[in-house]
Amino acid sequence: MTATTRTRFWTAATRIFELSFGEMLWSRRTIFMALVVGGPVLLAIAARFAAVNGSVRMRVNGVGLGSDDVFGMMIWLLFLRFSVPVLGVFYGTALIADEVEDKTITYLFTRPIPRAAVLIGKYLAYLACTTLVVLPAVTIIYFALVPLAQVPASFGQLLEDLGILALGLAVYGALFALMGASLKRPLITGLVFAFGWEQVALLVPGYLRQFTVVYHLQALFPHAMPSGRAVSLQAVFRDTSSPVTSVCWLLAMMGACLALAARAVERREYVLEQ
Repeated sequence: MTATTRTRFWTAATRIFELSFGEMLWSRRTIFMALVVGGPVLLAIAARFAAVNGSVRMRVNGVGLGSDDVFGMMIWLLFLRFSVPVLGVFYGTALIADEVEDKTITYLFTRPIPRAAVLIGKYLAYLACTTLVVLPAVTIIYFALVPLAQVPASFGQLLEDLGILALGLAVYGALFALMGASLKRPLITGLVFAFGWEQVALLVPGYLRQFTVVYHLQALFPHAMPSGRAVSLQAVFRDTSSPVTSVCWLLAMMGACLALAARAVERREYVLEQ
């Protein structure tokens, strides 16, 4: 690819990004996304009021949990294991599939721009839209649960968690963008992969779990958890790879899925149903 071709490609991708970002941010899917991330926010605010009033204190095996432990458990269970893959499925599979369903893909592909630029531009819009909603929600949960006196000591852990969640959104988005560009019914396949295959593969001994996104995200996430507490996610999932290895796997997955998705978009003939 020459310098001129690269410039044209990224110029086209930028234009598609600008067009798609506004559409995504004000679409019905954003309402769904707000509901997905708004639930944990309300739960965290309720937990903060309960803690202030002294009416409720979370305990495991008779040991009280600190606010940072509760925050880590909420992010792991409600975001890493649920919200991030759900948003990746519903947004990623729709990048191309929605254009086919709405019969607008021909208008995009008849323009004098590379087809792959359409995919990349819409993928970047997905990433910007989801991170602009998910990461602020996680930050609100953090400040709702963690007392201000503990913020200086644990703020670095929050930044690590935000980075891990952003990476998860990027990888899941690329994976499900590939499904959306390649399959006729990608949403069902994506849901089966995220909440079927990945969950089963984590429980099966051997190498299969290394081909799941969640396995490598979990390998990163416990390092952002407080140590020496009543609950350690690292104790639940002991068999994890090193952080460097997991980051390399995740980046490789994201790059490979985006490249394959771009190739599929360039080569596939999209037949619009009457």
